[in-house]
Amino acid sequence: MTEPDFWDNQTAAQKVINESNGLKGYVTAFEDLEERLDNIEVSYELVKEEDDHELYAELESETTELRQNINEFELQMLLSEPYDANNALLELHPGAGGTESQDWASMLLRMYQRWAEDKDFKVETLDYLPGEEAGVKSVTLLIKGHNAYGYLKAEKGVHRLVRISPFDSSGRRHTSFVSCDVMPEFNDDVEIDIKTEDLKIDTYRSSGAGGQHVNTTDSAVRITHLPTNVVVTCQSERSQIKNRDQAMKMLKSKLYQLEIEKQQQELDDIRGEQKEIGWGSQIRSYVFHPYSMVKDHRTNVEVGNTQGVMDGDINPFIDAYLRSQID
Repeated sequence: MTEPDFWDNQTAAQKVINESNGLKGYVTAFEDLEERLDNIEVSYELVKEEDDHELYAELESETTELRQNINEFELQMLLSEPYDANNALLELHPGAGGTESQDWASMLLRMYQRWAEDKDFKVETLDYLPGEEAGVKSVTLLIKGHNAYGYLKAEKGVHRLVRISPFDSSGRRHTSFVSCDVMPEFNDDVEIDIKTEDLKIDTYRSSGAGGQHVNTTDSAVRITHLPTNVVVTCQSERSQIKNRDQAMKMLKSKLYQLEIEKQQQELDDIRGEQKEIGWGSQIRSYVFHPYSMVKDHRTNVEVGNTQGVMDGDINPFIDAYLRSQID
């Protein structure tokens, strides 16, 4: 960073700065934990010498908090895969069920937005297609923050809801499904071979709320990658050029994800593993009736506070999943 030509390439310079800040954050956090542990050891010696209930209660509180912070730091250190530190692209797609499943998608959308806010991550809506009556047909979010992809890759899969439907006049119980797809956002420096002749690019008017300019010009962009039939859309920017650039980044991310899944499938075939792909392979169930519980089927972690989960507290599930991948 002290080189005279460091700022000649703004993109490369920013990448170095972000990496540097991330490393500094790890070191600062470690030194803080180390200092707090030393203070707790001193307090422990005082508690042994003096019969002070107030001092004991304070020590117990500090120890509990430190243990929690150490677990959080350990989890951050586990996020060491090549693109874990990247921003995340998160897509939600309702399954069969019309309004009921589309409403479930809107609930998950709010859950991830609340989780990101709690992490001090920035959230941009790149594409949003509302449902006819309620909810959303599809939505794509760009979640910006250090390790955003590392955390959110734990959310990739099918999410199942069981509840009394507010859209059923008979008050019957319904089961709804929404698939969540998560990919790392790539910058222009990532090399993924995409041939121009393999792309079909369409422009259309943005369907969401926006200014007069947004709704009267063909600024939205849809790109189809013909060999894989992967489709990406972006309508968050007023400029067609900016939407196209963002859509290309999304396409790179999707093609990368496809390659990772292909490699994983090859490994599974070698190991003889059989994994069902479909609505029956949900990763998590959210049960609102006849009892309240959210259960992750990969780690068996269960949480009874369903409202807390829907308000964004999904960290126990993310934590358990990421640790299971290391073990």
